[in-house]
Amino acid sequence: MKKLAVLLMALGLTGCFQPIVYLKNQPNYPVDVFYDNQRPERPFEPLQDLEAKGEVPLTQRQTVNRRMLSRGNDMQQKELLLARLTLQAKKLGADALVAVRYKYYTSQTDNGYVMTGLAVKYKKENQTQ
Repeated sequence: MKKLAVLLMALGLTGCFQPIVYLKNQPNYPVDVFYDNQRPERPFEPLQDLEAKGEVPLTQRQTVNRRMLSRGNDMQQKELLLARLTLQAKKLGADALVAVRYKYYTSQTDNGYVMTGLAVKYKKENQTQ
């Protein structure tokens, strides 16, 4: 009977707690970021297309006995790529990075990636009185 009570209590508590999800943490980048399916509400002028690409070796957790267990880069690596891209945009004087896309590929030894975006400058709003 005690086991049943403990089990019911444990099941009842599982709905009370929401797990912390890494993606809910919003990183603070030096410019606004809009992915390919998003658009800023403010009008803007394009400055320059930007790209970050490269390859990193597969990690030990991705392969066992020459068999691939998982593909692609992890979330931290993606955020670092986006941080690099936003810093490039900031150096150009951009206010935002729009149409951001991320693509990856996996070979037998490496994870490759390409992240692109368009650096833009917001247009000044007309002030009428």
